[in-house]
Order: sequence, then C-alpha cells, then structure tokens
Amino acid sequence: MTTNQPPPSTPARDTRPPPPVAQLLREAGRALSLDQAALAEQLLEQALALAPGSVEIRRLMGVAALMGGDHPRAISHLYSALAAGPDDAIVNMTLGNALFETGEADAGLACLQRACELAPGTAATWYNFGRALQVSSRMEQAREALQRAVTIDPGYTRARNALATVLTNLGDIASAVAILRETLRMQPDNADAWFALGNMKTESFGNGDAAQLRSLFRRPGVPDDPRILLGFTLAKAMEDQADYAAAFDAVREANALKRRHLYWDRNEEHARVDAIANAFSAPLPAPVDATLGQEVIFVVCLPRSGSTLTEQILASHPEVVGGDEVQVLPAILDEESGRRGMPFPQWVSAATAADWHRLGEEYLARTSQRRLQHPRFTDKNVSNWAFVGAALAMLPGARVVNSRRDPLETCFAGYRQLFATGVHFSYDLDDMVAYFAGYDRLSRLWRRKFPLQYFDHEYESLQRDPEGQIRRLLDFCGLPFDTACLAFHQTPRTVLTVSAAQVRQPLRQDTARAPLYGDKLEPLRARLRSAGLLPAEA
Repeated sequence: MTTNQPPPSTPARDTRPPPPVAQLLREAGRALSLDQAALAEQLLEQALALAPGSVEIRRLMGVAALMGGDHPRAISHLYSALAAGPDDAIVNMTLGNALFETGEADAGLACLQRACELAPGTAATWYNFGRALQVSSRMEQAREALQRAVTIDPGYTRARNALATVLTNLGDIASAVAILRETLRMQPDNADAWFALGNMKTESFGNGDAAQLRSLFRRPGVPDDPRILLGFTLAKAMEDQADYAAAFDAVREANALKRRHLYWDRNEEHARVDAIANAFSAPLPAPVDATLGQEVIFVVCLPRSGSTLTEQILASHPEVVGGDEVQVLPAILDEESGRRGMPFPQWVSAATAADWHRLGEEYLARTSQRRLQHPRFTDKNVSNWAFVGAALAMLPGARVVNSRRDPLETCFAGYRQLFATGVHFSYDLDDMVAYFAGYDRLSRLWRRKFPLQYFDHEYESLQRDPEGQIRRLLDFCGLPFDTACLAFHQTPRTVLTVSAAQVRQPLRQDTARAPLYGDKLEPLRARLRSAGLLPAEA
C-alpha cells in the first residue's frame, strides 16, 4: 500500500532536542529520503543513546527498519514509540501503516483511525486511513476518508487520485473524471492522474490531450515509472485519434521499458503447467461430499478476457454476490504446501479424499462472510485457471466458468494494459503467447476431466447472442433466468478491476482491436499460429 508519511524528521514534536540530537535527526532524515536505511539506523541509534525518551527517534527507527525489510523489529520500535507517545497522531499513523502492510489489517486500521481522531485537520492521516480502507475493499468508508483529505488539502494529488479510483470502483465515473481533470489542470505533468484517466477505458482523449501526453512522454530526464505510465496512456490517446500505428509504437516502447524491470521465465511457466497437467491427469479420489461447495462459482480467466463482465452478469442475479478477485484458493494451496514441505502440485498424488474435504471446508469457512446476504458467490481470481483441478477436488459441488476470448484479442489486450501488480508475462508478446498456451492446455484438460462442472463462456458468443449466452451461463450455474442479468450495466456494486467503468455500460459490439492495427499485429498472429492457438487462415 502506498502511503504518505510525514517528513522523515519532525523533531519539533518532541521537546526541542539538544543540538547534537537535532543534527543526527537531520542526517537520519536525509538518509531515509535517499533510501539509505542502514545508515539511518546507525544515526538514530546514536541519537537514541543521547535522548532515550524521544518518541520521534523511536518512530524513525521503525521507519528505517521497515525500509530495510525487518518488519518485526520495525513494529517493535513503533510500539515503543506508541508507549511513549500514545496520543501522537504521526506515531499512530506510522504504526497503523506498518501493521496493515504486514497483514495485521484490523489492528492497522484501528491505529489509522485513531490518528484521524487525534489530528482531524491533517490531510495525511485521512489519506492513509482512506488508502487502507480502499485496499480492504471498504469503498464507501474509503470515499469518505479520502474526501476529507481532499477537502483539507485540495492540492493533495495522491489523495485526489486515490479518491478518483474509489469513485470509479463505486460506479461514479463522472465524478472520478472531474476530479482527475481538475488534478491535471493543477498539475499537467502528473503521470498518475493521466494514467488513471486513461485506465478507465471510457474517457476519450482529444487532440490536445494527445499532444500533451506525447510531449511529456518524450521529455528528457523523466524517470522510468512515470514514463511507463505516460507511454500506456499515450497509446490510449493515439487510439482515440485513430492513429493506430502511433498507438502501437507507444505501447511497444512502454512495454519494453516495463519488461526490463521484471522477472518472468517462459521455461519455468511451461514446467509449472506440465507439473499441474501431470498431477491431475490421474483420477481424483471420490469426494467425501459431492455437494460441498455448491455455493461457489469460480470465474477463471486470463486478464482482459471479459471476466469482469462475466462476473457482473452473474452478480446481477438476485441469488449471487460478486466476490471479485478472492485470494483464498491460492492461499490455502500455499499453506498446504508449507504443511507438507513440498510445493504444489507435487503433493497432489498423496492427497486423500479427507484431505481435499478438509481444504474445501477451510475455503468455505474463510469465504463465509460473502454468503451472508446471498446464497451464491463468485470467485474471480485471475490465477485460478491453473488451480481448477484442486478447486474441484476441494469443492466438488462448485461450478467453474471459463471466461474466454479470442486469443489474438486477449493477448493484445493484455499487452495494451499496464497492471498494478503481477502479470509479468504481459509486457512481451512472446511471453504473452507462451502464457496463453499454458492456459489453453490446462483449459482443455479441465474441460475433458470435469465436463459437468466446467463451462466455456465465450466473449464473442456473448456479443453475437447476449440473451442466449446468458441463459446458457445461468443454466450451467443452476440459476433460474432473471432479466436483471441482461441489464447488468445497471447493477449497483463495487467493481475493483480495471474494467470497473466498462461494465457500467451496455454490451458493446466494437471492442475488437486487432482489425484496427492491421499488419502491426502480424508477428503476434504468426506466434499464435505457430503455437496452434490460431488456425492457419486466421
């Protein structure tokens, strides 16, 4: 979670320290600002020896330990600071951020809320509280906290950008656009605001926007991170001007820059898919309870394959709540791997029916809050396409909807998207094809192995025959037809993916991009044909 801490050294909050301590604090603050955590800790230890009661020194020692990756020691320092200054808003905020980022979300939120109570007129406390609420998917509360931050400090661009994202998640697209446009009037070179505006997908850029983005993207000395944001946004702007050659050149350059900062290996991914395919080719043990998990609808997919739309259709049904990208299934498999001392899927052949049942019950226990108001829920984690065998061994009563899109469109859509985290394969077209090939291989395995529990929901079929395809989808899930699913764009719900604005619109027929790019995509077509993912004539 990106937070906005106060300046590294704020000695004025303690009794004015003696000059040697003040000097050490200034030097430590400078070291922290230069990401020199070890040096900062040395300086702070010297300062603490001279002023052992200083709240600020202990707080900064916690910050330095966090920067150095030593989370237990960081939190220990911060609790010491809190004991010395329980009513210090900045200490509460720093500790809250540290607890939240190390997985103690409830304790972290409590500290962040306390910071807001202690310093209600400070924008940073509301921003940090709002960001934690946002990451926790408590969007209405996040909106209130972030709005407080922006009201206190209208020029606080981090808070403005975060508020715009929350408003987009909640479906208030017009307000989100207005906030971002106002931010760009104040700071025309704010790459985060430009990217957030383009990432909505529904806001068109004009000629003036495109010219400004081009100038910013080409400006000498721009660091890689903002240049990458600007490159993906420029590609969107050039698409809006129907200059597809320039759009492709911009996104290719941005992808190449991003790829240099990431690690992903095609051979490792191929070996992973091989291992999963081999592990689940053998018959699974007969389940202890064949109905376990009938509450769950897994939506498996690749990124940018129409999966958010699939979930929105299902979540429009009165019996279903959209769970978004639930992290429970991979977490349980990781924990079981730790317990057995071997990685998934090496232990699959040794797992008994009782083991799978135990894991399935654990999944249902961890997701029970999602079924408080609706009997069914969706789980749309984008990594779950590889775990379908495990999911249905654990939860044999569940249904799996494979949200599938044309391979060329899927690969190019992934390549055109800058993702917040993960998805390291998407920044190179050869990597993208290799990843799609693994997904396709396992999809065919799951279709053969679980013909009654696995359904291919094809995006293009939905476009051609919306009602017919939606009826087939609901029938597969054991849900009676409901007309609300046809008007999915009118369903009020929080949507957390990059398609949050798009699913507020009626189904579009003009989403295919490949025909517009023509020969620019011929190398990608050739790669897909070579991998057997496109017919020779495509």
